[in-house]
Amino acid sequence: MGSSQSKPVEVKNIDEKRDAIIQHLDQFQDLSLDENSGNPVSSDGSLTYNQLKTWESDASKDPKTALSRTVLDHTDIPTALISRSAKVADSQVFNLSLPYQTSPITNQRSSGRCWLFASTNVIRYDISQKLNLGEFQLSQSYLFFYDKLEKSNHYLELSIKHADLDIDNRLVNHFNSDPIGDGGQLDMANNLLERYGVVPQSLYPESYSSEATSRLNKILTLKLREYAISLRSLVSSLRNAVSSTDEASAESAILVAARKKKEDFMVEVYRILTITLGAPPKPDESFTWEYYDAAGKFHTYTGTPVEFYKAYKNKQYPLTDSFSLVNDPRNSYGTLWTVSELGNVWGGRPVQYVNTESQKLKEAVITSIKAGHPVFFGCDVGQFSHSRFGIMDTSLYEYENAFGVHFGLTKAQRLQTGESAMTHAMVFTAVHLDAEGKPLRYKVENSWGPGAGEKGYFVMTDKWFDEFVYQVVIPRKLAAPEHIKVLDGGNPHVYAPWDPMGTLA
Repeated sequence: MGSSQSKPVEVKNIDEKRDAIIQHLDQFQDLSLDENSGNPVSSDGSLTYNQLKTWESDASKDPKTALSRTVLDHTDIPTALISRSAKVADSQVFNLSLPYQTSPITNQRSSGRCWLFASTNVIRYDISQKLNLGEFQLSQSYLFFYDKLEKSNHYLELSIKHADLDIDNRLVNHFNSDPIGDGGQLDMANNLLERYGVVPQSLYPESYSSEATSRLNKILTLKLREYAISLRSLVSSLRNAVSSTDEASAESAILVAARKKKEDFMVEVYRILTITLGAPPKPDESFTWEYYDAAGKFHTYTGTPVEFYKAYKNKQYPLTDSFSLVNDPRNSYGTLWTVSELGNVWGGRPVQYVNTESQKLKEAVITSIKAGHPVFFGCDVGQFSHSRFGIMDTSLYEYENAFGVHFGLTKAQRLQTGESAMTHAMVFTAVHLDAEGKPLRYKVENSWGPGAGEKGYFVMTDKWFDEFVYQVVIPRKLAAPEHIKVLDGGNPHVYAPWDPMGTLA
């Protein structure tokens, strides 16, 4: 899928087709089509009693299967199969680290706000140093409030834009399935930072519904779907009533009317959010922040949230001047991608990815850590990982030994079959290199509180990186020229909205 249609491969004649088929069949020449060995037991594809008897007879004779049955029918599978050697090897020791460590370890609790925590953890790294702060957090809830507000508006705008599509159209169904989910992406965080700035957490602290978002999401989604139906009906009735021969003028008038109605709905959205999350600081109104630095000295700051962000963001490597490298082996490397209709701020910057090899993502991580800059990244955190031990390692569990199977899906095949996707955003803060400068393992700052991992930090093996890391964010000034060229070249290929690379961390 891309900005231009792909061209089918031309087959010049029947002989070439036949030769291609023969060549394909040659790959399976070892398969016997003998009557006795090639026919399935069940000719109609259904399971038979004889098959069950044979399978059980074979399994009961296998000592390894017998042992696994004894252990795994009454215990948690991953816990029972953790590899001791992997735990020993995956130590939290690194020879290339950031020169400064922020605190405290953050906790997103029962929410999907990891991308906002990862973004603010990157930003606070410089603020904490500049202001000589001890424990310090930026308000994730402040950005969360405006993200919910903007996503609600974005969803209703999409409902107006696609009001001509049937309600059961796949695109409309996709939008309706999760209009304002907690997840997001780097470019969506940058939309919020540029538009709303940020504030210290003490000025807009967490609420019950920011830490446990499901109830709020349920109420807001219920109303938004109702609003979407009303907007679709309004657009349809206005089109039926318009008799103007000037189609462009008529559509413009319909859009004005629909947006006026949408703004009435947004009043209610804002009210719901302030009731559950609290009324946040306005981005263009001044606040006063009083604080102590790490030495106990009193300080005060006065300014707007936008001014605060501009004043204390990293001037050399601002997050808003960074972009995403991704590793999607289904598609050609050295290409630019975006996701159709994905975003939070209507008219804001689109989500964009430069697709490249996994090795290039690793090089970007090492370059950033050497430059003293933490690295936002996206991965499939639930694969071969353990939250209490804080380990991400493809060898962590002895599944293959216990079950007598081999897991053979490639990274591309996991994406193609829905087995894997970007599910979580975190921050790299260190890497351990061998004598030749190749990475062996990575230190990860998570947002699951100090009780997960080693005081909140995880360790990731290089093999796990290859298989389950999909995104690394790199400041433009640290990026390879080849990647900047792809980014600046524009004309991105387009993922469908439901593509796994469009999932929100």
